[in-house]
Amino acid sequence: MSVARYDNVEPPEVVSLVPNELRRSWPISYSSVGSLAVAWDVTAILCCGLGCGLAYNYLAFGSVGQRLLYLSTSFVLAVGFVCILKLRDLYNPSELLNLRIQLRDITTTWISVFLFLFGVVFTLKIAGNYSRVAIFSFGISGLLLLAVQRFIYRAILVRGLRDEKFAGRKAILITEKLAENDNWLSSNLLKYGFKLRRHFILPSNESSVTHEQFVSEVVNYVRGSDIEEVILNLDLMRWPDFDKTVSGLRALPLPINLIPAGILSDIVSRPSRVIGQSVCVELQRGALNSFERGIKRAVDILMSLFGIALFLPLMTVVALAITLDSSGPIFFRQQRCGFNGRRFHILKFRTMAVLEDGPQIVQATPADQRVTQVGRWLRKSSIDELPQLFNVLSGTMSLVGPRPHAVAHDSLFDKVVGNYAFRHHVKPGLTGWAQVNGHRGPTPTLNDIRKRVQFDLYYIDNWSLRFDFTIMLRTVIELLRARNAY
Repeated sequence: MSVARYDNVEPPEVVSLVPNELRRSWPISYSSVGSLAVAWDVTAILCCGLGCGLAYNYLAFGSVGQRLLYLSTSFVLAVGFVCILKLRDLYNPSELLNLRIQLRDITTTWISVFLFLFGVVFTLKIAGNYSRVAIFSFGISGLLLLAVQRFIYRAILVRGLRDEKFAGRKAILITEKLAENDNWLSSNLLKYGFKLRRHFILPSNESSVTHEQFVSEVVNYVRGSDIEEVILNLDLMRWPDFDKTVSGLRALPLPINLIPAGILSDIVSRPSRVIGQSVCVELQRGALNSFERGIKRAVDILMSLFGIALFLPLMTVVALAITLDSSGPIFFRQQRCGFNGRRFHILKFRTMAVLEDGPQIVQATPADQRVTQVGRWLRKSSIDELPQLFNVLSGTMSLVGPRPHAVAHDSLFDKVVGNYAFRHHVKPGLTGWAQVNGHRGPTPTLNDIRKRVQFDLYYIDNWSLRFDFTIMLRTVIELLRARNAY
C-alpha cells in the first residue's frame, strides 16, 4: 500500500538551514507577537511622553514638573493610537511584516491622533504647564521610536519564521489532492505557529487505496508520536468521503480541525446563529432592527452635534471665503436618494460656478473649469462636505453608510449594476466603507461603480457599531491622503 505524503512541509521562503537538533523555539507563539507589539507601543509612548516632559522642565526650570499630567496625556494618546491600529488589524503579525505599509500608517495615525488630542487640550485650556517645546519633541521622538520598533518587529518575525523559532503545535495536514494551493496553505499554517510533520493526500474514488487503509495509516503514524493536532482541508462536495475520514480519525485523542475548501469556505465565512439545534447561516442581511437603528441614530445625533460645535468657526470662515470668491449661494443643495429610495436634499458648500440638479448632471473631473478657486481647495480637503452634518442631525443621512449619488446617476446605476438598489437598505452616509478603501469621488466607468457597490454591500451585510467607529477613524487618515478628491 502506498499513500502519497510529504514530510516536513515548508514553503521555500522560510526553509531553515539550522539543523533540527540545534533549533530552540522561543517561548512565544506567532499569534502572540501582535499582543506584545501593542504592549511595547504603549510602553514606548508612555516613556517618551513622560521623558520629554520631565526633561524639558528640568532643563528649563530645574524641576520635574507635572508628572501626572505628562503620564495621563501620554496614556490617552497611546490608547487612541493603539486602538486605531488594532481596528485596522495592523498588529496582525502578517501585517507587521509589511514594513512600507507599517511606516506609512503609523505616521498618518500618529500625526492624526497627536494633533487631535493636543488640539482638544489647548482648545479646552487644560494643558497646564505642558510646554509646546515638550509637545513638539514628544511628537518627533515618539514617531521615531515607533518607526524603529517596526524594524525590530519585522526582524523578530523574519528570524522566527526563517529559523522556526516560534512555539507552535505539531500537526499533520490532510488534503484532497496535491495542488498549488497546498504550498500556500502550508505556508500560512507555518506562519501561525504550526509545525507540519506530514502531509497526507486523501485517496480518490479511483484509487486502489481504500479509505479504511488510508485512515489506518494516518492513525498508525500519529499514535506514539508527538503530533498535537490534525488539520483537514477538504471540499463539501466530497462529504461522504470526508465524513468517513473524520469518523475513522475519532480513534485519536486529538483535536481535528477543518479549513474549508471550495464552496464551504464561502458559506462558513458568513454570519451565523443557532436556532434550536440547527445552525442558521445568513445569506443576506435584512435592514437594521429597531434597536440597531436606535443605537446608530443616537451616535449620529451626538457625533453630529459635536462636529457642528467643533467646526462651526471653520464653516463660518469658509462661508465668508465663498462669498468673496464668486457670486452665488453659499450652500449647494441637490436631490439624492436616501433610505428606501426616499429623496432628500443634500447640503454642501458650493464649490462650482454651476448648480446642477436635474436629469443631466456631469460629474467633476481633474482640472474641472466649473470649480471655483476656493472650491478647489474645499473639494481637495473635503471641507465642502461639512454641512452634511446638518443632514445627519436631521435624520436624512447617517455618519456612516453608502455615499448618496445624484438622482440622475442613481437611476442610471440601478439599471446597469446588479443589487445596486440594496444600497438603500440603510441611510446614506457622510463617509463609508467604499470611501476609506479608496473608492471616493467621481465614478467615470462602470467598473468604478461596481467596485463601490461591492464595498457598500459588504458594509450593509456586516454592519456593527464597532464597524462604524472603525470607518470613522479610518476616514481621518483617508482625508489626509486625499485620494480621488477633486
